[in-house]
Amino acid sequence: MAHHFVLRRLRCALLAALAGLAGTAAAARADGAALAISNAWAPAEAKSGANVPLFMSFSNNGGADALLRVRCPVANFTEKRTIDLGEGAPSSREVKAIPIPSGQTVLTADGSYVLLLQTTQPLASGETFSCKLAFQSGESREVEVTVKSP
Repeated sequence: MAHHFVLRRLRCALLAALAGLAGTAAAARADGAALAISNAWAPAEAKSGANVPLFMSFSNNGGADALLRVRCPVANFTEKRTIDLGEGAPSSREVKAIPIPSGQTVLTADGSYVLLLQTTQPLASGETFSCKLAFQSGESREVEVTVKSP
């Protein structure tokens, strides 16, 4: 049952993320880094202990890379997940990495996302928190996440 709830939230999130991407061009960072991260957000959640999707966009002007680990202080655990559209209803499954191909922009709501498991606090619209991302290239980044109404 919780699985279907997350998938419904993902559908709503995809529409919101696409609207946000249209307003923010994903390009290389001013410091010359090949990988730019933008539009990091999570839907508001009134209770702690929930599983909440985390979305962001990656624009990769360098070599192929992949998101390997995500650590956020507002969740006890995180999982990288993908949505399989196979036969029947869409299903979500854990993956080891979210690929970020060279020369492409990847919107996590398009089929892969990070799931914040067992949130440690309620997430109110307008709040922000930081997460640390680790990539296959060895690079790690801090990203600020905005909490939005779904």
